[in-house]
Amino acid sequence: MSDQIERNMGAQPLTKIMDEKGLNAHDLVAASDEQITHKMIARGRKGRRLSRNVQFKILRALINATEKQYTLKEVFNY
Repeated sequence: MSDQIERNMGAQPLTKIMDEKGLNAHDLVAASDEQITHKMIARGRKGRRLSRNVQFKILRALINATEKQYTLKEVFNY
């Protein structure tokens, strides 16, 4: 069991940022120039481990929606 990758990382800073800005998953999907889904964002908020590619897609969508620069470490803590 100890060899398995931990998949649930707990609540992420993404959730706090989205709540403070009054954003929901649809706002990020609409702001994205790439193909992302509501499910990707929901998993990211819950702390489900995402691939780097998906993390960067969510990060770019967040930047587009808020017009503020964030780093990956500010949005995800794993």
